[in-house]
Amino acid sequence: MRERGVAIEVASINPPDRPREDLPAVEAAEAEATFYIKRSGKPMLAAKLIAITLLNPRAAWRGLRAAFGLGGWDLKARAFALFYLAEAMLVGNWMRRRKLTHLHVHFGGPVATVGMLTSQAWRVPWSLTLHGPDEFFDQNAFYLREKIELSSFVFCISDFCRSQVLRIAPSVDDSRLEVIRLGVDCALLQPSRRSASSVLAEVAFSAKPSVTLQSPIRIVCTGRMVAAKGHRILLEAVAQLIASGVEPTLTLIGDGPERPSLQAECQRLEIVENVRFLGALAHESTLAQVAQADIFVLASFAEGLPVALMEAMALGIPCISTPIAAIPELIHHRENGLLVPPANSEALFEAIARLVRDPEFRHRLGVDARLTVELEYNLATNLDLLAAAWERRLG
Repeated sequence: MRERGVAIEVASINPPDRPREDLPAVEAAEAEATFYIKRSGKPMLAAKLIAITLLNPRAAWRGLRAAFGLGGWDLKARAFALFYLAEAMLVGNWMRRRKLTHLHVHFGGPVATVGMLTSQAWRVPWSLTLHGPDEFFDQNAFYLREKIELSSFVFCISDFCRSQVLRIAPSVDDSRLEVIRLGVDCALLQPSRRSASSVLAEVAFSAKPSVTLQSPIRIVCTGRMVAAKGHRILLEAVAQLIASGVEPTLTLIGDGPERPSLQAECQRLEIVENVRFLGALAHESTLAQVAQADIFVLASFAEGLPVALMEAMALGIPCISTPIAAIPELIHHRENGLLVPPANSEALFEAIARLVRDPEFRHRLGVDARLTVELEYNLATNLDLLAAAWERRLG
Protein backbone atom coordinates (compact mmCIF):
# COMPACT_ATOMS: atom_id res chain seq x y z
CA MET A 1 0.00 0.00 0.00
CA ARG A 2 2.83 2.41 0.79
CA GLU A 3 4.39 1.71 -2.61
CA ARG A 4 1.03 2.69 -4.10
CA GLY A 5 1.00 6.05 -2.35
CA VAL A 6 -1.15 5.22 0.68
CA ALA A 7 0.18 6.71 3.94
CA ILE A 8 -0.09 4.03 6.62
CA GLU A 9 1.14 3.69 10.19
CA VAL A 10 0.61 0.46 12.07
CA ALA A 11 -0.47 -0.37 15.60
CA SER A 12 -0.69 -3.84 17.11
CA ILE A 13 -2.18 -5.02 20.38
CA ASN A 14 0.57 -7.57 20.99
CA PRO A 15 4.26 -7.72 20.06
CA PRO A 16 5.49 -10.34 17.52
CA ASP A 17 5.10 -14.00 18.47
CA ARG A 18 8.81 -14.69 18.01
CA PRO A 19 12.11 -12.90 18.67
CA ARG A 20 12.99 -10.09 16.30
CA GLU A 21 16.02 -11.98 14.97
CA ASP A 22 13.73 -14.86 13.87
CA LEU A 23 11.56 -12.60 11.71
CA PRO A 24 12.14 -12.23 7.96
CA ALA A 25 13.97 -8.98 7.17
CA VAL A 26 10.88 -7.19 5.83
CA GLU A 27 8.84 -8.15 8.91
CA ALA A 28 11.66 -7.17 11.28
CA ALA A 29 11.82 -3.74 9.66
CA GLU A 30 8.05 -3.36 9.97
CA ALA A 31 8.19 -4.44 13.61
CA GLU A 32 10.65 -1.63 14.35
CA ALA A 33 8.12 0.94 13.12
CA THR A 34 5.00 -0.61 14.68
CA PHE A 35 3.34 0.82 17.79
CA TYR A 36 2.81 -2.09 20.20
CA ILE A 37 0.12 -1.34 22.77
CA LYS A 38 1.24 -4.03 25.23
CA ARG A 39 4.96 -3.54 24.88
CA SER A 40 5.26 -1.68 28.21
CA GLY A 41 4.79 -3.42 31.56
CA LYS A 42 1.49 -3.16 33.47
CA PRO A 43 2.63 -0.36 35.85
CA MET A 44 3.80 1.75 32.90
CA LEU A 45 0.56 1.11 31.00
CA ALA A 46 -1.52 2.04 34.06
CA ALA A 47 0.39 5.29 34.47
CA LYS A 48 -0.11 6.12 30.78
CA LEU A 49 -3.84 5.44 31.02
CA ILE A 50 -4.24 7.68 34.05
CA ALA A 51 -2.39 10.51 32.30
CA ILE A 52 -4.41 10.08 29.08
CA THR A 53 -7.70 10.03 31.01
CA LEU A 54 -6.83 13.19 32.95
CA LEU A 55 -5.83 15.01 29.79
CA ASN A 56 -8.79 13.75 27.73
CA PRO A 57 -11.75 13.39 30.14
CA ARG A 58 -14.40 13.73 27.43
CA ALA A 59 -12.86 10.95 25.35
CA ALA A 60 -12.65 8.78 28.47
CA TRP A 61 -16.30 9.47 29.32
CA ARG A 62 -17.49 8.68 25.78
CA GLY A 63 -15.43 5.48 25.86
CA LEU A 64 -16.90 4.42 29.21
CA ARG A 65 -20.44 4.93 27.95
CA ALA A 66 -19.68 2.87 24.83
CA ALA A 67 -17.95 0.11 26.82
CA PHE A 68 -20.80 -0.16 29.34
CA GLY A 69 -23.14 -0.66 26.39
CA LEU A 70 -21.35 -3.93 25.57
CA GLY A 71 -21.80 -7.28 27.27
CA GLY A 72 -25.33 -6.90 28.56
CA TRP A 73 -25.77 -8.77 31.84
CA ASP A 74 -22.63 -10.83 31.25
CA LEU A 75 -20.22 -9.47 33.86
CA LYS A 76 -17.23 -11.20 32.28
CA ALA A 77 -18.03 -9.66 28.87
CA ARG A 78 -18.37 -6.25 30.51
CA ALA A 79 -15.00 -6.66 32.21
CA PHE A 80 -13.42 -7.51 28.86
CA ALA A 81 -15.07 -4.43 27.35
CA LEU A 82 -13.24 -2.30 29.92
CA PHE A 83 -9.94 -3.95 29.01
CA TYR A 84 -10.67 -3.22 25.34
CA LEU A 85 -11.46 0.38 26.27
CA ALA A 86 -8.07 0.71 27.99
CA GLU A 87 -6.41 -0.40 24.75
CA ALA A 88 -8.67 1.93 22.76
CA MET A 89 -7.57 4.90 24.88
CA LEU A 90 -3.94 4.08 24.11
CA VAL A 91 -4.67 3.69 20.38
CA GLY A 92 -6.57 6.96 20.20
CA ASN A 93 -3.83 8.83 22.04
CA TRP A 94 -1.24 7.38 19.64
CA MET A 95 -3.37 8.45 16.66
CA ARG A 96 -3.71 11.97 18.02
CA ARG A 97 0.03 12.27 18.63
CA ARG A 98 0.77 10.99 15.12
CA LYS A 99 -1.99 13.19 13.56
CA LEU A 100 -3.68 10.13 12.05
CA THR A 101 -7.21 10.75 10.84
CA HIS A 102 -8.66 7.32 9.99
CA LEU A 103 -8.48 3.93 11.74
CA HIS A 104 -8.73 0.67 9.79
CA VAL A 105 -8.86 -2.74 11.48
CA HIS A 106 -8.00 -5.82 9.45
CA PHE A 107 -10.09 -8.42 11.34
CA GLY A 108 -13.56 -8.52 12.90
CA GLY A 109 -12.73 -10.11 16.27
CA PRO A 110 -11.61 -8.54 19.57
CA VAL A 111 -9.16 -6.19 17.84
CA ALA A 112 -12.13 -4.67 16.00
CA THR A 113 -13.85 -4.19 19.36
CA VAL A 114 -10.85 -2.07 20.32
CA GLY A 115 -11.20 -0.20 17.02
CA MET A 116 -14.92 0.44 17.54
CA LEU A 117 -14.31 1.80 21.06
CA THR A 118 -11.43 3.93 19.77
CA SER A 119 -13.75 5.47 17.21
CA GLN A 120 -16.48 6.13 19.76
CA ALA A 121 -14.18 7.53 22.44
CA TRP A 122 -11.97 9.70 20.24
CA ARG A 123 -14.53 10.48 17.51
CA VAL A 124 -12.36 9.26 14.65
CA PRO A 125 -13.84 7.51 11.60
CA TRP A 126 -13.00 3.83 11.27
CA SER A 127 -13.47 0.92 8.90
CA LEU A 128 -12.67 -2.76 8.85
CA THR A 129 -11.83 -5.73 6.67
CA LEU A 130 -13.83 -8.87 7.46
CA HIS A 131 -12.51 -12.37 6.86
CA GLY A 132 -14.58 -14.80 8.95
CA PRO A 133 -15.44 -17.38 9.95
CA ASP A 134 -15.32 -17.02 13.76
CA GLU A 135 -17.12 -13.69 14.01
CA PHE A 136 -19.87 -14.99 11.70
CA PHE A 137 -20.52 -17.99 13.96
CA ASP A 138 -20.97 -15.92 17.13
CA GLN A 139 -21.92 -12.49 15.91
CA ASN A 140 -23.35 -11.38 19.26
CA ALA A 141 -20.19 -12.19 21.21
CA PHE A 142 -18.17 -10.22 18.65
CA TYR A 143 -20.69 -7.31 18.50
CA LEU A 144 -20.49 -7.72 14.75
CA ARG A 145 -23.71 -5.94 13.85
CA GLU A 146 -22.67 -2.91 15.90
CA LYS A 147 -19.23 -2.88 14.27
CA ILE A 148 -20.69 -3.01 10.77
CA GLU A 149 -23.26 -0.31 11.46
CA LEU A 150 -20.77 2.05 13.16
CA SER A 151 -18.00 1.67 10.56
CA SER A 152 -17.59 4.06 7.62
CA PHE A 153 -17.17 1.14 5.22
CA VAL A 154 -16.36 -2.56 5.20
CA PHE A 155 -14.01 -4.47 2.90
CA CYS A 156 -15.07 -8.12 2.46
CA ILE A 157 -12.56 -10.70 1.26
CA SER A 158 -15.16 -12.71 -0.68
CA ASP A 159 -18.72 -12.73 -1.95
CA PHE A 160 -19.57 -15.16 0.84
CA CYS A 161 -18.17 -12.71 3.40
CA ARG A 162 -20.31 -9.92 1.91
CA SER A 163 -23.40 -12.15 2.11
CA GLN A 164 -22.78 -12.68 5.84
CA VAL A 165 -22.44 -8.93 6.40
CA LEU A 166 -25.83 -8.41 4.72
CA ARG A 167 -27.32 -11.24 6.78
CA ILE A 168 -26.06 -9.80 10.06
CA ALA A 169 -26.74 -6.12 9.29
CA PRO A 170 -29.50 -6.10 6.66
CA SER A 171 -30.05 -2.36 7.03
CA VAL A 172 -26.49 -1.46 6.05
CA ASP A 173 -26.20 0.65 2.90
CA ASP A 174 -24.82 -1.60 0.17
CA SER A 175 -22.56 1.22 -1.03
CA ARG A 176 -20.55 0.87 2.19
CA LEU A 177 -19.54 -2.70 1.31
CA GLU A 178 -16.82 -3.66 -1.13
CA VAL A 179 -15.36 -7.05 -2.07
CA ILE A 180 -11.55 -6.88 -2.20
CA ARG A 181 -10.06 -10.36 -2.54
CA LEU A 182 -6.85 -11.47 -0.92
CA GLY A 183 -3.93 -12.63 -3.03
CA VAL A 184 -0.48 -14.17 -3.15
CA ASP A 185 2.75 -13.13 -4.83
CA CYS A 186 2.62 -14.97 -8.15
CA ALA A 187 6.07 -13.71 -9.10
CA LEU A 188 7.52 -15.32 -5.99
CA LEU A 189 5.46 -18.50 -6.05
CA GLN A 190 6.50 -20.31 -9.21
CA PRO A 191 5.61 -23.95 -9.94
CA SER A 192 8.65 -26.19 -9.73
CA ARG A 193 9.66 -28.36 -12.66
CA ARG A 194 8.53 -31.34 -10.64
CA SER A 195 5.02 -30.03 -9.92
CA ALA A 196 4.63 -28.83 -13.51
CA SER A 197 5.28 -32.32 -14.88
CA SER A 198 4.14 -34.62 -12.08
CA VAL A 199 3.13 -37.54 -14.25
CA LEU A 200 5.43 -40.24 -12.88
CA ALA A 201 2.87 -42.83 -11.80
CA GLU A 202 2.33 -46.32 -13.19
CA VAL A 203 -1.34 -47.09 -12.78
CA ALA A 204 -3.08 -50.38 -12.06
CA PHE A 205 -6.90 -50.30 -11.75
CA SER A 206 -9.11 -52.67 -9.79
CA ALA A 207 -12.44 -52.54 -7.96
CA LYS A 208 -10.51 -50.98 -5.09
CA PRO A 209 -8.10 -48.24 -6.16
CA SER A 210 -4.67 -49.82 -6.26
CA VAL A 211 -1.63 -47.94 -7.48
CA THR A 212 2.02 -48.69 -7.99
CA LEU A 213 4.14 -45.55 -7.82
CA GLN A 214 7.77 -44.87 -8.54
CA SER A 215 7.82 -43.10 -5.14
CA PRO A 216 5.25 -42.62 -2.34
CA ILE A 217 2.59 -40.05 -3.12
CA ARG A 218 3.27 -36.92 -1.08
CA ILE A 219 0.32 -35.22 0.59
CA VAL A 220 0.79 -31.93 2.45
CA CYS A 221 -1.57 -30.06 4.75
CA THR A 222 -0.81 -26.75 6.46
CA GLY A 223 -2.87 -25.13 9.17
CA ARG A 224 -3.26 -24.67 12.88
CA MET A 225 -4.10 -27.93 14.62
CA VAL A 226 -7.62 -27.17 15.77
CA ALA A 227 -10.76 -29.22 15.24
CA ALA A 228 -12.11 -26.91 12.52
CA LYS A 229 -9.24 -27.78 10.16
CA GLY A 230 -10.45 -31.38 9.75
CA HIS A 231 -7.08 -33.06 10.31
CA ARG A 232 -8.78 -36.12 11.85
CA ILE A 233 -10.78 -36.70 8.65
CA LEU A 234 -7.58 -36.48 6.63
CA LEU A 235 -5.90 -39.09 8.84
CA GLU A 236 -8.83 -41.45 8.34
CA ALA A 237 -8.62 -40.96 4.56
CA VAL A 238 -4.89 -41.71 4.63
CA ALA A 239 -5.58 -44.92 6.55
CA GLN A 240 -8.05 -45.93 3.84
CA LEU A 241 -5.47 -45.13 1.16
CA ILE A 242 -2.95 -47.43 2.80
CA ALA A 243 -5.56 -50.19 3.09
CA SER A 244 -6.28 -49.82 -0.66
CA GLY A 245 -2.65 -50.38 -1.60
CA VAL A 246 -1.42 -46.79 -1.91
CA GLU A 247 1.68 -45.88 0.09
CA PRO A 248 1.38 -42.14 0.88
CA THR A 249 3.39 -39.80 3.06
CA LEU A 250 1.38 -37.12 4.81
CA THR A 251 3.20 -34.02 6.03
CA LEU A 252 1.32 -31.88 8.57
CA ILE A 253 2.66 -28.36 9.10
CA GLY A 254 1.34 -26.34 12.01
CA ASP A 255 0.75 -26.65 15.71
CA GLY A 256 -2.10 -26.28 18.13
CA PRO A 257 -4.15 -27.89 20.90
CA GLU A 258 -5.24 -30.86 18.76
CA ARG A 259 -1.73 -32.10 18.02
CA PRO A 260 -1.47 -34.65 20.88
CA SER A 261 -4.84 -36.20 20.04
CA LEU A 262 -3.95 -36.32 16.33
CA GLN A 263 -0.70 -38.11 17.13
CA ALA A 264 -2.67 -40.58 19.26
CA GLU A 265 -5.08 -41.06 16.34
CA CYS A 266 -2.14 -41.99 14.11
CA GLN A 267 -1.22 -44.67 16.63
CA ARG A 268 -4.78 -45.99 16.68
CA LEU A 269 -4.99 -46.06 12.88
CA GLU A 270 -1.50 -47.61 12.64
CA ILE A 271 -0.26 -44.96 10.21
CA VAL A 272 2.53 -43.47 12.34
CA GLU A 273 5.16 -44.39 9.75
CA ASN A 274 3.28 -42.50 7.04
CA VAL A 275 2.64 -39.21 8.87
CA ARG A 276 5.14 -36.46 9.70
CA PHE A 277 4.31 -33.73 12.21
CA LEU A 278 6.65 -30.83 11.45
CA GLY A 279 5.08 -28.30 13.81
CA ALA A 280 4.94 -24.58 13.05
CA LEU A 281 7.50 -23.54 10.43
CA ALA A 282 8.65 -20.20 9.07
CA HIS A 283 6.73 -19.17 5.96
CA GLU A 284 9.60 -19.88 3.56
CA SER A 285 10.09 -23.37 5.01
CA THR A 286 6.37 -24.05 4.77
CA LEU A 287 6.30 -23.07 1.10
CA ALA A 288 9.31 -25.29 0.41
CA GLN A 289 7.39 -28.26 1.81
CA VAL A 290 4.23 -27.41 -0.14
CA ALA A 291 6.23 -27.10 -3.37
CA GLN A 292 7.32 -30.73 -2.99
CA ALA A 293 3.76 -32.03 -2.62
CA ASP A 294 1.90 -34.16 -5.14
CA ILE A 295 -1.43 -33.20 -3.54
CA PHE A 296 -2.39 -30.45 -1.08
CA VAL A 297 -5.36 -31.16 1.20
CA LEU A 298 -7.32 -28.81 3.44
CA ALA A 299 -10.29 -30.70 4.89
CA SER A 300 -11.65 -27.77 6.89
CA PHE A 301 -15.08 -27.45 8.49
CA ALA A 302 -14.78 -23.66 8.92
CA GLU A 303 -12.76 -21.14 6.91
CA GLY A 304 -12.76 -17.64 5.51
CA LEU A 305 -10.79 -17.87 2.27
CA PRO A 306 -7.54 -19.75 3.00
CA VAL A 307 -4.34 -18.15 1.76
CA ALA A 308 -2.74 -21.58 2.21
CA LEU A 309 -4.88 -22.87 -0.66
CA MET A 310 -3.96 -19.89 -2.85
CA GLU A 311 -0.26 -20.51 -2.22
CA ALA A 312 -0.48 -24.21 -3.06
CA MET A 313 -2.46 -23.44 -6.22
CA ALA A 314 0.06 -20.77 -7.26
CA LEU A 315 2.78 -23.42 -6.90
CA GLY A 316 0.86 -25.63 -9.34
CA ILE A 317 -0.11 -28.21 -6.71
CA PRO A 318 -3.51 -29.90 -7.22
CA CYS A 319 -5.70 -29.16 -4.20
CA ILE A 320 -8.55 -30.92 -2.44
CA SER A 321 -10.74 -29.00 -0.01
CA THR A 322 -14.35 -28.63 1.16
CA PRO A 323 -17.18 -26.49 -0.33
CA ILE A 324 -17.59 -24.26 2.71
CA ALA A 325 -17.71 -20.47 3.02
CA ALA A 326 -15.73 -18.85 0.17
CA ILE A 327 -13.66 -21.87 -0.87
CA PRO A 328 -15.91 -22.59 -3.91
CA GLU A 329 -15.08 -19.07 -5.14
CA LEU A 330 -11.44 -20.19 -5.33
CA ILE A 331 -11.69 -23.89 -6.19
CA HIS A 332 -14.05 -24.88 -9.00
CA HIS A 333 -14.75 -28.59 -8.67
CA ARG A 334 -13.00 -30.73 -11.30
CA GLU A 335 -11.74 -27.61 -13.09
CA ASN A 336 -8.87 -26.39 -10.91
CA GLY A 337 -9.19 -28.67 -7.88
CA LEU A 338 -11.54 -31.04 -6.11
CA LEU A 339 -14.17 -30.34 -3.45
CA VAL A 340 -15.50 -33.00 -1.09
CA PRO A 341 -18.20 -32.86 1.61
CA PRO A 342 -16.76 -31.79 4.96
CA ALA A 343 -16.26 -34.47 7.65
CA ASN A 344 -16.57 -37.25 5.03
CA SER A 345 -13.40 -39.34 5.12
CA GLU A 346 -14.71 -41.76 2.47
CA ALA A 347 -15.26 -38.92 -0.04
CA LEU A 348 -11.85 -37.48 0.77
CA PHE A 349 -10.22 -40.88 0.29
CA GLU A 350 -11.93 -41.29 -3.09
CA ALA A 351 -10.79 -37.80 -4.20
CA ILE A 352 -7.18 -38.46 -3.22
CA ALA A 353 -7.30 -41.91 -4.82
CA ARG A 354 -8.60 -40.41 -8.05
CA LEU A 355 -5.66 -38.01 -8.23
CA VAL A 356 -3.26 -40.84 -7.45
CA ARG A 357 -4.76 -43.00 -10.20
CA ASP A 358 -4.80 -40.24 -12.81
CA PRO A 359 -1.54 -38.26 -12.86
CA GLU A 360 -2.52 -36.44 -16.07
CA PHE A 361 -5.70 -35.17 -14.41
CA ARG A 362 -3.61 -34.21 -11.39
CA HIS A 363 -1.27 -32.26 -13.64
CA ARG A 364 -4.13 -30.48 -15.43
CA LEU A 365 -5.70 -29.41 -12.14
CA GLY A 366 -2.36 -27.99 -11.02
CA VAL A 367 -1.94 -26.00 -14.23
CA ASP A 368 -5.47 -24.59 -14.06
CA ALA A 369 -5.07 -23.85 -10.35
CA ARG A 370 -2.06 -21.70 -11.11
CA LEU A 371 -3.98 -19.89 -13.86
CA THR A 372 -6.90 -19.14 -11.50
CA VAL A 373 -4.60 -17.56 -8.94
CA GLU A 374 -2.81 -15.52 -11.61
CA LEU A 375 -6.12 -14.15 -12.92
CA GLU A 376 -8.13 -13.63 -9.72
CA TYR A 377 -5.87 -13.85 -6.65
CA ASN A 378 -2.69 -12.15 -7.80
CA LEU A 379 -1.48 -10.03 -4.91
CA ALA A 380 -0.11 -7.22 -7.10
CA THR A 381 -3.41 -6.83 -8.97
CA ASN A 382 -5.56 -7.00 -5.84
CA LEU A 383 -3.34 -4.51 -4.02
CA ASP A 384 -3.96 -2.08 -6.89
CA LEU A 385 -7.70 -2.62 -6.39
CA LEU A 386 -7.33 -2.04 -2.65
CA ALA A 387 -5.32 1.16 -3.18
CA ALA A 388 -7.99 2.42 -5.60
CA ALA A 389 -10.67 1.64 -3.01
CA TRP A 390 -8.77 3.61 -0.35
CA GLU A 391 -8.50 6.53 -2.75
CA ARG A 392 -12.25 6.47 -3.42
CA ARG A 393 -13.15 6.13 0.25
CA LEU A 394 -10.67 8.54 1.83
CA GLY A 395 -9.40 10.76 -0.97
